[in-house]
Order: sequence, then structure tokens, then C-alpha cells
Amino acid sequence: MTDSFHQKIETVFRTLALEAGAAIMEVYGRPEFESRVKSDDSPVTEADEAADALISAGLRAAFPDILLVTEEQAATHSQSAERFIIVDPLDGTKEFLKRRGDFTVNIALVENGVPRRGVVYAPAKARMFYTRADGQSVEEAGPFGTEPGTLSPVNVSTPDNGALMIVASKSHRDAATDAYIARYDVRDMTSAGSSLKFCLVATGEADFYPRLGRTMEWDTAAGHAVLLGAGGTVLDFDTHAPLIYGKPGYANPFFLAMAPGVRLR
Repeated sequence: MTDSFHQKIETVFRTLALEAGAAIMEVYGRPEFESRVKSDDSPVTEADEAADALISAGLRAAFPDILLVTEEQAATHSQSAERFIIVDPLDGTKEFLKRRGDFTVNIALVENGVPRRGVVYAPAKARMFYTRADGQSVEEAGPFGTEPGTLSPVNVSTPDNGALMIVASKSHRDAATDAYIARYDVRDMTSAGSSLKFCLVATGEADFYPRLGRTMEWDTAAGHAVLLGAGGTVLDFDTHAPLIYGKPGYANPFFLAMAPGVRLR
């Protein structure tokens, strides 16, 4: 793809993430808002749906020839292509419902199974991460305006395998995950919701994010892209091969997101 295409991706993804974040925060700020349970037993709120409508309209207008896959539109889950845009308009709905702030807007471009570009925006925490047109991941300092503010390149840590910093899920932590983490020499652990866990590895705030639980590609693609652009990697838990995208039904296996140098056990 041309440089101009990737520049457009960067600009449009950032703009739509900010607009969706504003719509989400408008709902978040209300004393009450509507929510329901979907057929897969996961929650959805009016904020998810408002953000999805806004992002979908913007992406379809800007990139009409690229397949769009989004969590909130089941009809898109049976389609596939070598290149597609994948969206989770509000990742971390459980965190949103608990008003814990660890929720994100996620938009990613996947090419030939690899998430090449992505944006992760956590509006309640005023943190935004994205891959630039050249593939380098950055964190933008707020306040966020029409034009990008101060951008700082993000890069993974050099892990100390005798004292790893591990990040794990807030809402999906289980005994299997704890047993796996116990194989390692851990300096400290932190927890985070949504795709922020990928971003903490990307910035070097953590070394390792093991996920032994169900996820979908829209949950992970944008954070995966940010981590790749920071020099990190995401591997299939069982095979240790790179995690790929465009799988049937867009379901992920268990995975390991990490800085290079983590010795797997």
C-alpha cells in the first residue's frame, strides 16, 4: 500500500477513535444508561452501539472498498478478506458498567493475517496509543484536538527473566492464568482491563501479558498492532507461532503478548 493510504489510515483511525470516545463518555457521565445481555452472554450498552454506529459510518465512507468487521454487527462475522478493518467500539464493557475506566476504543487494519495499524484510545484515562503511517507506535499526550499533540514513540522493555513485570486481566482472571504465571519469576503484577494490557507491554510498563481465556480478534487486533509497532510480539499459546488474524469466526486461541527476551516456560 502507498504511503498516502497509511497516512489516511492513521488520520481516520485517530479521528474516529476520538469521536467515539466522546460519545462513550457522554453516556458514561449519565447517572443511568441502558444495557442488555447479548446472545453470547456478554453485556452491551447504548455507548457500545453509539460508538459502533459512528465508527462504522466513518470507516465505510473513508474506505468503501475494504471489508469492515465489527463486534456489534453479527452479519460481518461471516465475511473474510486478506485485508480488512476490525473494530471493537467499546472493549471492556464490564469495566464500563463498573465505572472503573479501563475501557477502550479499538480500530485496526489487518493485512495478510497481521494487524499492521491500530489505535487504542482509553477516553476515561486520557491515554491514546496508535501506529503511525511508518509503523512506529506512539502515545499521544492529551488534551486531544483535531491535530495530533505531542507524540512519544513507545518501545517494549528489555525483560529481566528473574524479575518479570506481568499484566493480567481485571475481569477475566482465573486459576489457570495464576498457575501459568506461577511458572515465572515475577517482580510484580498489575491488572488492567480491555486492550490496555497490550499497551502496557508496548510502553515497557509490563513485560508479559499471558491470556488463557476466550477472546475475539476485535478484542486484540488494535492492541496487537500497537505492540508490534513497539517491537513486541504476540504468540499462539500452544504453538508459539505468531498469532494470526482472519480466522473462521474471528475467535482467538489462548495467547502470549510480550517483549522479546521473555523466556517462555
